Amino acid sequence: MLKQERQAFIVHQVNLHNRVLSSDLSSQINVSEDTIRRDLQELADKGKIIKVHGGALSKSFSSSINSSSVYSIDAKKTIAQKAASLIKDGMFVMSTGGTTIIEMAKALPENLRATFITGSLPAALEYIHHPNIEVIFIGDKLSKSSQISIGAEAILKIRQFKVDLCFLGINALDLEHGLTDNDYDVVQVKKAMLESASKVVALSISEKINTVQNIQVCKANELDMLVTELSPDNKIFDPYKEAGMDIL
Repeated sequence: MLKQERQAFIVHQVNLHNRVLSSDLSSQINVSEDTIRRDLQELADKGKIIKVHGGALSKSFSSSINSSSVYSIDAKKTIAQKAASLIKDGMFVMSTGGTTIIEMAKALPENLRATFITGSLPAALEYIHHPNIEVIFIGDKLSKSSQISIGAEAILKIRQFKVDLCFLGINALDLEHGLTDNDYDVVQVKKAMLESASKVVALSISEKINTVQNIQVCKANELDMLVTELSPDNKIFDPYKEAGMDIL
């Protein structure tokens, strides 16, 4: 693979999954981690990614980036509108973070009266713009890579709630491996959220369907609903419907 092709692949993986590890990229492209680190530094110097210890983050994590610069923003806005339609007055709603969750927060109607619980700092800041929404922020150590509260105290607080809906921004989903991620601490938070919810809704652009990351959050049949930008009739969803998942 030529350097230009390699770097284009890296940028796509970073944008798709928000966070990538150098070791994973090394295995996927079959080059040394030193080569990957040099590529990441060059891409960071060009302003295409954010280089961090052990890997890279999408530019979407930068607070200075506007929505038009977010990867697949039109698809995420479609998902956001679908997800927002599920929330009714009086509900207690828990959410992770991520760019799709942020778009959902922006899509909430002004007259909605509900309580939102999150450990995501960007999501909480978006929720508080809504005049009739109560926001409960779950504090603890803040992960710089995911901008979400992690750690034992955050997990303990999450387990004190029983919510109507839990919205998960996801990194990868396939039928065999289920919902997967590449950040151990974030996975533990998502597991606690799953246990605290009456209904779990995964929000994902279709590119993340049938992809796999290193750490399992849950099995596919533990998700109640999957929301993407595609029509629910798309053939890609047939195996997931057979597993008992609703598609929106």
